Amino acid sequence: MSILKCISPIDGSVYAERPVMGVEEAASAVARTRKAQKDWARRPLDERIALVRAGVARLHEMNDEVVPELAWMMGRPVRYGGEFGGVNERATYMAEIAARALAPIEIENSAQFERRIVREPHGVVFVVAPWNYPYMTAINTVAPALIAGNTVVLKHATQTLLVGERMARAFREAGLPEDVFINLFLNHKGSEALISAGSFNFINFTGSVGGGKAIERAAAGTFTGLGLELGGKDPGYVMEDADLDWAVDVLMDGAMFNAGQCCCGIERLYIARPLYDAFVEKAAAWVSSGLKLGNPLEQDTTIGPMANVRFAKEVRAQTQEAIASGARGLIDPKQFPADDGGAYLMPQVLVDVTHDMRVMRDESFGPVVGIMPIDSDEEALGLMNDCQFGLTASLWTNDAERAARIGAELETGTVFMNRADYLDPALCWTGCKATGRGGSLSEIGFHNLTRPKSYHLRKKSA
Repeated sequence: MSILKCISPIDGSVYAERPVMGVEEAASAVARTRKAQKDWARRPLDERIALVRAGVARLHEMNDEVVPELAWMMGRPVRYGGEFGGVNERATYMAEIAARALAPIEIENSAQFERRIVREPHGVVFVVAPWNYPYMTAINTVAPALIAGNTVVLKHATQTLLVGERMARAFREAGLPEDVFINLFLNHKGSEALISAGSFNFINFTGSVGGGKAIERAAAGTFTGLGLELGGKDPGYVMEDADLDWAVDVLMDGAMFNAGQCCCGIERLYIARPLYDAFVEKAAAWVSSGLKLGNPLEQDTTIGPMANVRFAKEVRAQTQEAIASGARGLIDPKQFPADDGGAYLMPQVLVDVTHDMRVMRDESFGPVVGIMPIDSDEEALGLMNDCQFGLTASLWTNDAERAARIGAELETGTVFMNRADYLDPALCWTGCKATGRGGSLSEIGFHNLTRPKSYHLRKKSA
Protein backbone atom coordinates (compact mmCIF):
# COMPACT_ATOMS: atom_id res chain seq x y z
CA MET A 1 0.00 0.00 0.00
CA SER A 2 1.33 3.44 -0.96
CA ILE A 3 1.55 5.95 1.87
CA LEU A 4 1.50 9.75 1.78
CA LYS A 5 3.92 11.19 4.34
CA CYS A 6 4.18 14.75 5.65
CA ILE A 7 7.81 15.35 6.63
CA SER A 8 7.92 18.14 9.19
CA PRO A 9 10.41 20.91 8.38
CA ILE A 10 10.88 21.49 12.11
CA ASP A 11 12.94 18.37 12.69
CA GLY A 12 12.65 16.15 9.62
CA SER A 13 10.35 13.68 11.35
CA VAL A 14 7.26 12.09 9.80
CA TYR A 15 4.51 14.25 11.25
CA ALA A 16 1.52 12.63 9.56
CA GLU A 17 0.79 9.85 7.11
CA ARG A 18 -2.25 8.52 5.29
CA PRO A 19 -2.74 5.64 2.85
CA VAL A 20 -3.22 6.62 -0.78
CA MET A 21 -6.78 5.94 -1.91
CA GLY A 22 -7.06 3.59 -4.89
CA VAL A 23 -8.51 4.97 -8.10
CA GLU A 24 -11.61 2.74 -7.99
CA GLU A 25 -12.38 3.67 -4.40
CA ALA A 26 -11.84 7.35 -5.17
CA ALA A 27 -14.06 7.14 -8.25
CA SER A 28 -16.84 5.64 -6.11
CA ALA A 29 -16.50 8.51 -3.61
CA VAL A 30 -16.70 11.06 -6.43
CA ALA A 31 -19.77 9.28 -7.81
CA ARG A 32 -21.45 9.75 -4.44
CA THR A 33 -20.71 13.47 -4.50
CA ARG A 34 -22.22 13.65 -7.98
CA LYS A 35 -25.36 11.91 -6.73
CA ALA A 36 -25.57 14.34 -3.80
CA GLN A 37 -25.12 17.43 -5.97
CA LYS A 38 -28.64 17.70 -7.38
CA ASP A 39 -30.29 17.69 -3.96
CA TRP A 40 -27.73 20.16 -2.66
CA ALA A 41 -28.34 22.55 -5.59
CA ARG A 42 -32.10 22.36 -5.01
CA ARG A 43 -31.71 23.71 -1.50
CA PRO A 44 -32.55 27.42 -1.19
CA LEU A 45 -29.52 29.69 -1.53
CA ASP A 46 -29.98 31.01 2.01
CA GLU A 47 -29.71 27.47 3.40
CA ARG A 48 -26.52 26.76 1.48
CA ILE A 49 -25.01 30.04 2.66
CA ALA A 50 -25.94 29.32 6.29
CA LEU A 51 -24.34 25.88 6.19
CA VAL A 52 -21.14 27.20 4.62
CA ARG A 53 -20.94 29.91 7.28
CA ALA A 54 -21.47 27.26 9.95
CA GLY A 55 -18.66 25.18 8.48
CA VAL A 56 -16.28 28.13 8.61
CA ALA A 57 -17.31 28.87 12.19
CA ARG A 58 -16.68 25.24 13.17
CA LEU A 59 -13.25 25.43 11.58
CA HIS A 60 -12.52 28.49 13.71
CA GLU A 61 -13.36 26.50 16.83
CA MET A 62 -10.48 24.18 15.90
CA ASN A 63 -7.94 27.01 15.64
CA ASP A 64 -6.03 26.09 18.81
CA GLU A 65 -5.25 22.74 17.18
CA VAL A 66 -4.77 24.15 13.68
CA VAL A 67 -2.03 26.69 14.52
CA PRO A 68 0.61 24.28 15.91
CA GLU A 69 -0.43 21.71 13.33
CA LEU A 70 0.46 24.18 10.56
CA ALA A 71 3.80 24.91 12.21
CA TRP A 72 4.64 21.21 12.26
CA MET A 73 3.49 20.62 8.69
CA MET A 74 4.85 23.64 6.81
CA GLY A 75 6.82 25.75 9.28
CA ARG A 76 4.80 28.94 9.80
CA PRO A 77 5.47 30.43 13.25
CA VAL A 78 2.65 30.04 15.78
CA ARG A 79 2.92 33.73 16.70
CA TYR A 80 0.90 34.58 13.58
CA GLY A 81 -2.14 32.63 14.72
CA GLY A 82 -2.95 30.60 11.63
CA GLU A 83 -5.17 31.62 8.71
CA PHE A 84 -8.67 31.96 10.10
CA GLY A 85 -8.79 35.75 9.67
CA GLY A 86 -8.31 35.44 5.93
CA VAL A 87 -10.54 32.38 5.67
CA ASN A 88 -13.38 34.17 7.42
CA GLU A 89 -12.94 37.40 5.43
CA ARG A 90 -13.09 35.58 2.12
CA ALA A 91 -15.93 33.20 2.96
CA THR A 92 -17.99 35.99 4.54
CA TYR A 93 -17.61 38.29 1.55
CA MET A 94 -18.57 35.56 -0.92
CA ALA A 95 -21.62 34.73 1.18
CA GLU A 96 -22.65 38.38 1.25
CA ILE A 97 -22.51 38.86 -2.53
CA ALA A 98 -23.90 35.46 -3.51
CA ALA A 99 -27.49 36.56 -4.12
CA ARG A 100 -26.34 39.39 -6.39
CA ALA A 101 -23.66 37.41 -8.19
CA LEU A 102 -25.91 34.43 -8.85
CA ALA A 103 -29.06 36.40 -9.69
CA PRO A 104 -30.62 35.74 -13.10
CA ILE A 105 -30.14 38.32 -15.83
CA GLU A 106 -33.69 39.27 -16.79
CA ILE A 107 -34.01 40.26 -20.44
CA GLU A 108 -37.79 40.31 -20.79
CA ASN A 109 -40.85 39.38 -18.80
CA SER A 110 -43.84 40.35 -20.87
CA ALA A 111 -47.19 38.88 -21.78
CA GLN A 112 -45.54 37.17 -24.74
CA PHE A 113 -42.04 36.19 -23.59
CA GLU A 114 -39.85 35.36 -20.62
CA ARG A 115 -36.16 35.63 -21.49
CA ARG A 116 -33.44 35.27 -18.92
CA ILE A 117 -29.94 33.90 -18.25
CA VAL A 118 -29.38 31.94 -15.05
CA ARG A 119 -26.23 30.71 -13.34
CA GLU A 120 -26.17 26.90 -13.19
CA PRO A 121 -23.68 25.05 -10.92
CA HIS A 122 -21.10 23.03 -12.83
CA GLY A 123 -21.69 19.90 -10.73
CA VAL A 124 -18.66 18.37 -9.01
CA VAL A 125 -15.74 20.76 -8.40
CA PHE A 126 -12.27 19.33 -7.76
CA VAL A 127 -10.07 21.60 -5.63
CA VAL A 128 -6.34 20.81 -5.63
CA ALA A 129 -4.87 23.03 -2.92
CA PRO A 130 -1.26 23.97 -2.07
CA TRP A 131 0.66 23.88 1.18
CA ASN A 132 1.79 27.49 1.58
CA TYR A 133 -1.59 28.94 2.69
CA PRO A 134 -3.52 25.68 2.78
CA TYR A 135 -6.73 26.95 4.37
CA MET A 136 -7.04 30.31 2.62
CA THR A 137 -6.25 29.02 -0.86
CA ALA A 138 -8.74 26.18 -0.43
CA ILE A 139 -11.56 28.37 0.89
CA ASN A 140 -11.23 30.66 -2.16
CA THR A 141 -12.97 27.92 -4.15
CA VAL A 142 -14.60 25.69 -1.55
CA ALA A 143 -16.91 28.37 -0.11
CA PRO A 144 -18.25 29.89 -3.35
CA ALA A 145 -18.45 26.50 -5.06
CA LEU A 146 -20.68 25.12 -2.30
CA ILE A 147 -22.74 28.30 -2.10
CA ALA A 148 -23.34 28.15 -5.86
CA GLY A 149 -24.74 24.61 -5.57
CA ASN A 150 -21.75 22.50 -6.53
CA THR A 151 -20.41 19.61 -4.50
CA VAL A 152 -16.68 19.71 -3.74
CA VAL A 153 -13.88 17.16 -3.74
CA LEU A 154 -10.74 18.46 -2.04
CA LYS A 155 -7.22 17.11 -2.44
CA HIS A 156 -4.48 18.78 -0.46
CA ALA A 157 -0.72 18.86 -0.91
CA THR A 158 1.08 16.11 0.99
CA GLN A 159 3.08 18.75 2.89
CA THR A 160 -0.18 19.86 4.55
CA LEU A 161 -1.73 16.42 4.62
CA LEU A 162 -4.19 17.02 7.46
CA VAL A 163 -5.77 20.25 6.22
CA GLY A 164 -8.31 18.78 3.80
CA GLU A 165 -9.34 16.15 6.31
CA ARG A 166 -9.88 18.82 8.96
CA MET A 167 -11.84 21.13 6.63
CA ALA A 168 -14.17 18.37 5.48
CA ARG A 169 -14.72 17.28 9.10
CA ALA A 170 -15.50 20.84 10.22
CA PHE A 171 -18.13 21.31 7.52
CA ARG A 172 -19.65 17.90 8.18
CA GLU A 173 -19.86 18.58 11.91
CA ALA A 174 -21.53 21.91 11.11
CA GLY A 175 -24.35 20.09 9.35
CA LEU A 176 -23.33 19.92 5.70
CA PRO A 177 -25.05 16.88 4.13
CA GLU A 178 -23.09 13.68 3.58
CA ASP A 179 -21.00 13.60 0.38
CA VAL A 180 -21.46 17.31 -0.42
CA PHE A 181 -17.87 18.13 0.59
CA ILE A 182 -15.28 15.37 0.81
CA ASN A 183 -11.52 15.07 1.12
CA LEU A 184 -9.50 12.46 -0.77
CA PHE A 185 -5.94 11.29 -0.15
CA LEU A 186 -4.59 10.90 -3.69
CA ASN A 187 -1.20 10.78 -5.33
CA HIS A 188 -0.48 12.45 -8.67
CA LYS A 189 -1.26 9.29 -10.63
CA GLY A 190 -4.64 8.86 -8.96
CA SER A 191 -5.60 12.52 -9.46
CA GLU A 192 -4.66 12.40 -13.12
CA ALA A 193 -6.61 9.17 -13.63
CA LEU A 194 -9.79 10.74 -12.22
CA ILE A 195 -9.31 13.89 -14.28
CA SER A 196 -8.66 11.93 -17.48
CA ALA A 197 -11.86 9.95 -16.86
CA GLY A 198 -13.89 13.17 -16.82
CA SER A 199 -14.87 12.67 -13.18
CA PHE A 200 -15.19 16.40 -12.49
CA ASN A 201 -17.08 19.30 -14.02
CA PHE A 202 -14.59 21.95 -12.95
CA ILE A 203 -11.06 21.82 -11.55
CA ASN A 204 -9.29 24.51 -9.57
CA PHE A 205 -5.57 24.01 -9.06
CA THR A 206 -3.13 26.20 -7.15
CA GLY A 207 0.50 25.16 -7.38
CA SER A 208 3.48 24.91 -9.67
CA VAL A 209 3.64 25.50 -13.40
CA GLY A 210 4.61 21.85 -13.82
CA GLY A 211 1.55 20.77 -11.85
CA GLY A 212 -0.68 22.99 -13.97
CA LYS A 213 0.70 21.48 -17.16
CA ALA A 214 0.09 17.98 -15.81
CA ILE A 215 -3.54 18.82 -15.07
CA GLU A 216 -4.03 20.35 -18.52
CA ARG A 217 -2.62 17.19 -20.12
CA ALA A 218 -4.82 14.95 -17.97
CA ALA A 219 -7.94 16.98 -18.77
CA ALA A 220 -7.26 17.17 -22.53
CA GLY A 221 -10.30 16.03 -24.46
CA THR A 222 -12.64 15.99 -21.47
CA PHE A 223 -13.66 19.64 -21.93
CA THR A 224 -13.49 20.10 -18.17
CA GLY A 225 -13.24 23.74 -17.10
CA LEU A 226 -9.97 24.69 -15.42
CA GLY A 227 -8.86 27.43 -13.07
CA LEU A 228 -5.08 27.51 -12.68
CA GLU A 229 -3.06 29.72 -10.31
CA LEU A 230 0.55 28.80 -10.89
CA GLY A 231 3.89 30.54 -10.40
CA GLY A 232 4.73 34.15 -9.57
CA LYS A 233 7.68 36.53 -9.55
CA ASP A 234 5.96 39.62 -8.30
CA PRO A 235 7.71 42.99 -8.64
CA GLY A 236 7.61 46.19 -6.62
CA TYR A 237 8.43 49.61 -8.08
CA VAL A 238 9.19 52.48 -5.69
CA MET A 239 8.97 55.88 -7.39
CA GLU A 240 10.80 59.01 -6.30
CA ASP A 241 7.72 60.52 -4.57
CA ALA A 242 6.96 57.43 -2.46
CA ASP A 243 6.80 57.33 1.33
CA LEU A 244 10.13 55.57 1.82
CA ASP A 245 9.65 54.08 5.29
CA TRP A 246 6.16 52.85 4.46
CA ALA A 247 7.40 51.26 1.25
CA VAL A 248 10.30 49.50 2.99
CA ASP A 249 8.09 48.11 5.73
CA VAL A 250 5.35 46.76 3.45
CA LEU A 251 7.58 45.48 0.66
CA MET A 252 10.06 43.73 2.93
CA ASP A 253 7.24 42.12 4.87
CA GLY A 254 5.80 41.05 1.51
CA ALA A 255 9.15 39.52 0.60
CA MET A 256 9.89 37.74 3.87
CA PHE A 257 6.59 36.76 5.53
CA ASN A 258 5.93 33.01 5.62
CA ALA A 259 9.62 32.53 4.73
CA GLY A 260 8.84 34.09 1.36
CA GLN A 261 6.46 31.27 0.48
CA CYS A 262 3.62 33.43 -0.81
CA CYS A 263 2.01 33.29 -4.26
CA CYS A 264 1.94 37.08 -4.36
CA GLY A 265 5.08 37.64 -2.30
CA ILE A 266 7.51 40.32 -3.47
CA GLU A 267 10.52 38.73 -5.19
CA ARG A 268 12.15 41.64 -7.06
CA LEU A 269 12.32 45.37 -6.40
CA TYR A 270 13.00 48.35 -8.67
CA ILE A 271 13.77 51.59 -6.86
CA ALA A 272 13.95 55.12 -8.31
CA ARG A 273 17.62 56.06 -8.18
CA PRO A 274 17.16 59.09 -5.83
CA LEU A 275 15.72 56.71 -3.19
CA TYR A 276 17.84 53.66 -3.98
CA ASP A 277 20.66 54.00 -1.43
CA ALA A 278 18.33 54.87 1.42
CA PHE A 279 15.89 52.09 0.50
CA VAL A 280 18.64 49.48 0.37
CA GLU A 281 20.05 50.56 3.72
CA LYS A 282 16.65 50.48 5.39
CA ALA A 283 15.70 47.17 3.77
CA ALA A 284 18.84 45.46 5.03
CA ALA A 285 18.26 46.87 8.52
CA TRP A 286 14.62 45.72 8.43
CA VAL A 287 15.73 42.15 7.83
CA SER A 288 18.74 42.14 10.15
CA SER A 289 17.03 43.69 13.14
CA GLY A 290 13.43 42.57 12.63
CA LEU A 291 13.58 38.87 11.84
CA LYS A 292 14.46 35.88 13.98
CA LEU A 293 14.91 32.53 12.28
CA GLY A 294 14.07 29.57 14.44
CA ASN A 295 11.66 26.93 15.66
CA PRO A 296 8.15 28.01 14.59
CA LEU A 297 6.65 26.63 17.82
CA GLU A 298 8.45 29.36 19.80
CA GLN A 299 6.60 32.67 20.18
CA ASP A 300 9.59 34.90 19.45
CA THR A 301 10.31 33.23 16.08
CA THR A 302 9.31 35.50 13.18
CA ILE A 303 10.55 33.34 10.31
CA GLY A 304 10.43 29.57 10.45
CA PRO A 305 11.93 26.88 8.24
CA MET A 306 10.89 26.54 4.65
CA ALA A 307 8.30 23.83 4.17
CA ASN A 308 10.71 21.35 2.64
CA VAL A 309 14.47 20.97 2.36
CA ARG A 310 14.26 20.84 -1.44
CA PHE A 311 12.51 24.22 -1.53
CA ALA A 312 15.31 25.76 0.53
CA LYS A 313 17.88 24.10 -1.74
CA GLU A 314 16.47 25.91 -4.78
CA VAL A 315 16.56 29.31 -3.03
CA ARG A 316 20.13 28.70 -1.91
CA ALA A 317 21.10 27.74 -5.46
CA GLN A 318 19.58 30.90 -6.95
CA THR A 319 21.24 33.08 -4.31
CA GLN A 320 24.66 31.46 -4.67
CA GLU A 321 24.52 31.66 -8.47
CA ALA A 322 23.68 35.37 -8.28
CA ILE A 323 26.56 36.10 -5.89
CA ALA A 324 28.94 34.13 -8.10
CA SER A 325 27.83 36.34 -11.01
CA GLY A 326 28.50 39.61 -9.17
CA ALA A 327 25.55 40.20 -6.86
CA ARG A 328 26.16 41.18 -3.24
CA GLY A 329 24.32 39.80 -0.26
CA LEU A 330 23.69 42.48 2.37
CA ILE A 331 22.71 40.16 5.22
CA ASP A 332 25.53 38.66 7.28
CA PRO A 333 25.03 34.91 7.84
CA LYS A 334 26.35 35.38 11.38
CA GLN A 335 23.12 37.20 12.22
CA PHE A 336 21.12 34.04 11.50
CA PRO A 337 22.95 31.13 13.17
CA ALA A 338 19.83 28.94 12.96
CA ASP A 339 20.44 28.46 9.21
CA ASP A 340 21.31 24.75 9.16
CA GLY A 341 21.86 24.24 5.46
CA GLY A 342 18.56 22.37 5.36
CA ALA A 343 15.01 23.68 5.74
CA TYR A 344 16.08 26.54 8.04
CA LEU A 345 17.19 29.20 5.56
CA MET A 346 18.38 32.71 6.45
CA PRO A 347 16.76 35.66 4.64
CA GLN A 348 18.85 37.56 2.12
CA VAL A 349 18.74 40.92 0.32
CA LEU A 350 20.71 41.09 -2.93
CA VAL A 351 22.00 44.14 -4.79
CA ASP A 352 24.05 44.47 -7.98
CA VAL A 353 21.64 42.01 -9.55
CA THR A 354 20.65 41.79 -13.21
CA HIS A 355 17.98 40.00 -15.22
CA ASP A 356 20.64 37.59 -16.43
CA MET A 357 20.43 36.00 -12.97
CA ARG A 358 17.83 33.34 -12.17
CA VAL A 359 17.03 35.03 -8.88
CA MET A 360 15.49 37.89 -10.88
CA ARG A 361 13.71 35.67 -13.42
CA ASP A 362 12.71 32.32 -11.93
CA GLU A 363 10.27 31.89 -9.08
CA SER A 364 12.25 31.74 -5.82
CA PHE A 365 9.38 31.21 -3.36
CA GLY A 366 11.70 31.85 -0.45
CA PRO A 367 13.14 34.64 1.74
CA VAL A 368 15.35 36.34 -0.86
CA VAL A 369 14.78 39.55 -2.79
CA GLY A 370 16.85 41.35 -5.42
CA ILE A 371 16.92 45.15 -5.66
CA MET A 372 17.84 47.25 -8.71
CA PRO A 373 18.06 51.06 -9.23
CA ILE A 374 15.78 52.55 -11.92
CA ASP A 375 15.97 55.83 -13.86
CA SER A 376 12.52 56.03 -15.49
CA ASP A 377 9.01 54.58 -15.53
CA GLU A 378 9.76 53.13 -18.95
CA GLU A 379 12.79 51.25 -17.64
CA ALA A 380 10.78 49.96 -14.68
CA LEU A 381 7.96 48.79 -16.94
CA GLY A 382 10.34 46.93 -19.20
CA LEU A 383 11.90 45.10 -16.28
CA MET A 384 8.63 44.34 -14.50
CA ASN A 385 7.23 42.84 -17.71
CA ASP A 386 10.45 40.93 -18.41
CA CYS A 387 9.09 37.83 -16.72
CA GLN A 388 7.20 34.68 -17.63
CA PHE A 389 4.76 35.24 -14.76
CA GLY A 390 2.03 37.80 -14.08
CA LEU A 391 0.19 37.68 -10.75
CA THR A 392 0.58 41.03 -8.94
CA ALA A 393 2.69 44.18 -9.13
CA SER A 394 3.16 46.73 -6.36
CA LEU A 395 3.56 50.43 -7.29
CA TRP A 396 4.66 53.02 -4.74
CA THR A 397 3.80 56.66 -5.42
CA ASN A 398 1.51 59.45 -4.21
CA ASP A 399 0.19 59.92 -7.77
CA ALA A 400 -2.76 57.60 -8.43
CA GLU A 401 -3.01 58.70 -12.07
CA ARG A 402 0.63 57.77 -12.63
CA ALA A 403 0.08 54.40 -10.98
CA ALA A 404 -2.97 53.74 -13.16
CA ARG A 405 -1.06 54.75 -16.29
CA ILE A 406 1.79 52.38 -15.46
CA GLY A 407 -0.66 49.69 -14.38
CA ALA A 408 -2.34 49.78 -17.78
CA GLU A 409 0.95 48.68 -19.35
CA LEU A 410 1.75 45.96 -16.80
CA GLU A 411 1.29 42.30 -17.74
CA THR A 412 -0.21 41.22 -14.44
CA GLY A 413 -3.41 40.11 -12.76
CA THR A 414 -3.56 42.72 -9.98
CA VAL A 415 -2.04 46.19 -9.71
CA PHE A 416 -1.45 47.46 -6.17
CA MET A 417 -0.62 51.04 -5.23
CA ASN A 418 1.01 51.48 -1.82
CA ARG A 419 0.12 47.91 -0.93
CA ALA A 420 1.51 44.43 -1.55
CA ASP A 421 0.92 40.77 -0.80
CA TYR A 422 -2.81 41.02 -0.12
CA LEU A 423 -5.84 39.31 -1.58
CA ASP A 424 -8.97 41.49 -1.66
CA PRO A 425 -11.99 39.15 -1.91
CA ALA A 426 -14.02 41.86 -3.67
CA LEU A 427 -11.55 41.83 -6.57
CA CYS A 428 -10.94 38.94 -8.93
CA TRP A 429 -7.81 36.96 -8.01
CA THR A 430 -6.32 36.18 -11.39
CA GLY A 431 -3.11 36.07 -13.37
CA CYS A 432 -1.71 35.95 -16.87
CA LYS A 433 1.14 34.33 -18.79
CA ALA A 434 2.66 31.33 -16.95
CA THR A 435 0.79 32.31 -13.78
CA GLY A 436 -2.23 30.57 -15.30
CA ARG A 437 -5.81 31.38 -16.18
CA GLY A 438 -9.23 31.84 -14.70
CA GLY A 439 -10.06 33.78 -11.55
CA SER A 440 -11.39 33.24 -8.06
CA LEU A 441 -13.33 35.33 -5.53
CA SER A 442 -15.40 38.44 -6.38
CA GLU A 443 -18.54 38.13 -8.50
CA ILE A 444 -16.36 36.79 -11.30
CA GLY A 445 -15.37 33.91 -9.04
CA PHE A 446 -19.02 32.87 -8.83
CA HIS A 447 -19.32 33.13 -12.61
CA ASN A 448 -16.33 30.82 -13.06
CA LEU A 449 -17.88 28.24 -10.71
CA THR A 450 -21.16 28.20 -12.63
CA ARG A 451 -22.24 28.09 -16.25
CA PRO A 452 -24.76 30.31 -18.03
CA LYS A 453 -28.08 28.74 -18.98
CA SER A 454 -30.56 30.64 -21.16
CA TYR A 455 -34.36 30.47 -21.01
CA HIS A 456 -36.46 31.67 -23.94
CA LEU A 457 -40.10 31.04 -22.99
CA ARG A 458 -42.73 32.01 -25.53
CA LYS A 459 -46.10 32.27 -23.80
CA LYS A 460 -48.45 32.69 -26.75
CA SER A 461 -48.34 33.23 -30.46
CA ALA A 462 -48.14 36.77 -31.78
